[in-house]
Formats: sequence, structure tokens, C-alpha cells
Amino acid sequence: MKGLPGRRTRGLPKGARLDCIDNTGAKIVEIVEVPKYHGTRRRLPSAAVADILVVTVKKGTPETRKQLFNAVIVRQRRPWRRPDGTIVQFDDNACVIITPEGETKGSDIKGPVAREAAERWPRIAATAEMIV
Repeated sequence: MKGLPGRRTRGLPKGARLDCIDNTGAKIVEIVEVPKYHGTRRRLPSAAVADILVVTVKKGTPETRKQLFNAVIVRQRRPWRRPDGTIVQFDDNACVIITPEGETKGSDIKGPVAREAAERWPRIAATAEMIV
């Protein structure tokens, strides 16, 4: 199993709204696009934990609203199976806004973060208060 990441269930389609759990000023964001998604014709692009997204801010400070940002999903409500057999599920869908280089835009992350997101994005792991 070494070197083979678990297949994460894609639980968030394009158009889904997520909570933004960092201190950038955004509260609710909507998925606009999932880069590097290659799906089937007439199927909405969808994303899973640790995937990068293009989001627009729906609720937040006036400076952040109606702007496009890159974000990473750190929690999803849809259950998925890890390679060791455990099934993981969170109470909400949440993301963190990042810069194009992969650095977190905010300086604080509220609540737990999935281990998959922390392993793939080291700056999120350094900023997170709890990794599940």
C-alpha cells in the first residue's frame, strides 16, 4: 500500500457552498471551478478533501465579496474511506483560502482539518489547531 493514496470520494460538486474557516474575512464561499478535473460529459465537476478549488465569496467583508480565490477543502460531509479501512465524515463542508503559491491567506484556522489536507498542504498543517 505504500505510495498509493486512498481514493477520496468526491462529495462537493460545482456550485456547492462551503464555510470558510480562516480569518481572511470570507464566511461563505461557492465553488466556481475544480481545476485539473477530468470527468464525464454532462457531469458536474466535483472535488474531495485536499483538492484545490476556485471559489467566489458569497458572504463576507465588502473587500472580499464577489472576488475569485483559490481554496482547499479541509472538511467534507460526505463519508470517505481511508486506506487503513476507517471511514471519516465531518459535520460540515469547510475550506481555507490559499494564495496561488499554496500559502494560507489567513493566519488562523478554526476547527479540525482532515489529515489528507494537512499531508498535501504543509502550510495548512502548520496553521491548523487540530488534525483529524
